[in-house]
Amino acid sequence: MTDQQPTVLPAGKEPTLRVVPMPADSNSSGDIFGGWVMSQVDIAGSIPAIRAARGRVATVAVNSFVFRQPVMVGDVVSFYAEVIKIGRTSITVGVEVYAQRNPEKEETVKVTEATLTYVAVDAQRRPRVVSVQQ
Repeated sequence: MTDQQPTVLPAGKEPTLRVVPMPADSNSSGDIFGGWVMSQVDIAGSIPAIRAARGRVATVAVNSFVFRQPVMVGDVVSFYAEVIKIGRTSITVGVEVYAQRNPEKEETVKVTEATLTYVAVDAQRRPRVVSVQQ
C-alpha cells in the first residue's frame, strides 16, 4: 500500500482544487471518509469538464477509483484533473490526488486516482453535443 520512492506534486501543474479535510469529515478510526474524497474528486473532475463543454455537465460514470493511502485530518489535499478524452456529448477526466502532511518534516503521498465521465447537458438537462474548442 505504500510507495517505496518519495512522491512529489506534479511539476509544472497547478492543482484544480486544494482543500484541508476537517475532523467532521473523518470516520471513527480518524481517517477521512472515502465518500468525502470521492465527492471532492467529482468536484475537481467537473472543473475541466465544464471548461471543455463550455457549460453545464453531469457526472454519468465513475470509470475507476483507487484509494492508495488514507487521507488524514489536517492533510493539504491537492486534486489534479485533466481531460483525457472528448466524445460527441461526453468528456472523460482523469484525477490524481496527493496529500501533503506532517509540516515538521513534510511528506507527500499519492492518495487516490480516478477516471470519471461527464456528459454535457442543456438547460433541460438533456445531453448536448460538445463543440470542439478552436
